[in-house]
This record gives sequence, structure tokens and C-alpha cells, in this order.
Amino acid sequence: MSAAENQTTNGTPDTPAGPGPEPLRFFGTTWVDHSGGYTGRRIGVAVGSLAAAAAACFVLRIAYDGLRIADIGSFVSLLMVVMFAICSALAFRHTWSGYTTRPDPDRQASLRGLLSIGFIGSLLAYFFRSLTEAPGEKLHRAEYEKARAEYDKRVTRRSGNPSGKRRRNS
Repeated sequence: MSAAENQTTNGTPDTPAGPGPEPLRFFGTTWVDHSGGYTGRRIGVAVGSLAAAAAACFVLRIAYDGLRIADIGSFVSLLMVVMFAICSALAFRHTWSGYTTRPDPDRQASLRGLLSIGFIGSLLAYFFRSLTEAPGEKLHRAEYEKARAEYDKRVTRRSGNPSGKRRRNS
């Protein structure tokens, strides 16, 4: 349909009434009806996040080898490994729970450093979630359907059948 065909009689473009879906990173609004290459994007996101996690593990391995070559001691090397493991586990959990509930912005800001250190956990959470859906799709779908239901209820209430209303006697 051309732009001219997609306009109403007064010259304004047709826009759907009511709330619209919130776009997701890498998916836009294709998550609503799984169109526009949704499956290909999910595969691409899964492969990309797994490749990024593998590359990050390789970089951390080089950093660990650098510490070992520097001969700073096994205690510091052990601390580094434990720190990255714990931070990655916490980042995985935080990212995973962010796909089902909206994260608290204050808590998100306070965990920014920890999540930066545990970025591999976040990448792995993104990978595992993209195997079943677009990451965050379930949360966004629930919010979108709730907003649509509330909007439809308001429109129905406003444009209800006027014959059922009582008339005041004056």
C-alpha cells in the first residue's frame, strides 16, 4: 500500500487506536505477531550472544594467563576466578528475572558495577531466553495485552448503548 493510499480523507495517516506495543531490542515490534523475520532474528540473537560470551571467555582466559605469567600468586588468581564466577552468576539471575518482571531502577543502578563484571552471565541469560522467545517478550506481551484490555474496556464504557441509559425528568 502506498503512502497516498494509507491516508484518510482528511490527509492524516491511519494510526491504530489505543496503546501500541513497546519495541524490543533487535526485534522492534515483530514480537507481537512473529512477523518480519522474527525467527531469523531469534536465531541471530542466540548465535550472536553465544559468540559474544565465548569471545568474552577467551579474553578473560588471556587476562588470567597474564596474571599467571606475572606470578602474583595463586591467591589473587583464585580471587579473580571466584569474583568473575560469582558476578556472572548474579548477573545471569538478575538478567533472567528481568525478563519476567520490570527491574527496580534504583536497584539496577546500584548493581551496575557487579553486572558489568558479570557480563558473561548476562550474555548467557540472553542466549538461553532467545532459544524460546525474544528476550523480554513474555513481559512485554502481558503488559501490552493488559493495556489493550483496559483501553477496550474504556472505549466500550464510553461508547456504550445510549438506549440503556436512564433519562432524567426535568
